[in-house]
Parts: sequence; structure tokens; C-alpha cells
Amino acid sequence: MKNPESLTNTQKATLAQLKREGGALVRAYELKESLRAVFAGDLDADTVTDMLGKWCSWAQRCPIPQFVKVGRTIKKHLDGTQAAVERGLANSRHEGLNNKVRLIIHRAYGYHNAEHALTMIMLVCGPVTLELPYHT
Repeated sequence: MKNPESLTNTQKATLAQLKREGGALVRAYELKESLRAVFAGDLDADTVTDMLGKWCSWAQRCPIPQFVKVGRTIKKHLDGTQAAVERGLANSRHEGLNNKVRLIIHRAYGYHNAEHALTMIMLVCGPVTLELPYHT
């Protein structure tokens, strides 16, 4: 789960040993790292699309069924991925807001009605700004 540059010396030695032995685990690691490399730099959309196409072909030839499935899924949505890279779009802000709302709902478990939970969501996430008297 770590980036290769963040590995400790012991982890680097373990990884080198695994690479010498080969197998499905090493293949999965190499596929994961190559997919991470596709989105790591500031590449133009055509380069990313080309690299993703090659990655999908590699993943679909892999004996690991999960990677075959991921390769098919990425290839199926390649046009949308290219559009997202061209326009620089991501849904990370929406995911962050969704996570914040779910946390508030979880904390609001003891509220007597949904209106109180909705009020808390609007207070935390909405356009409401409170100015306390001692801030002026």
C-alpha cells in the first residue's frame, strides 16, 4: 500500500525477494504501480489514453481475474476517463462533502427528528456563516 519511495529498508528487501521469486503477487504489484504511474505526472490526455490502453491490454492478459475485470472496466470507460483528464475534472470534492455529511448523520443518531440532523448538515456544510460577538 506504500509508494516505492516510502518503503523501509526491510520492506525493500522483502520486495526484492518477492520479485526474484515471481508469481501472482509480484504481477499484481507491477500492475498496480504501472497504473499509478499513468496518473502520477502531468501528462496530456492523449498520452494518458495511450498508456491506459496499454495497461488494459496488459491487465486483460493477466491470470488474476480481478485485474482482468478492472482492465475491461477501464477500457469500457476510456472515453470518460480521457474527457476527465482533458478537462481536469475529479469528484474528490463531492466525495469529501459526502463523507462529511455521513459523519454528521452518524453523529446525529440520537436526534429526535430528521430536521435537527438536516440543520446540522446545513450549519457545517451549507452557506451559513456564523459570526460570534467576540470575533468583531
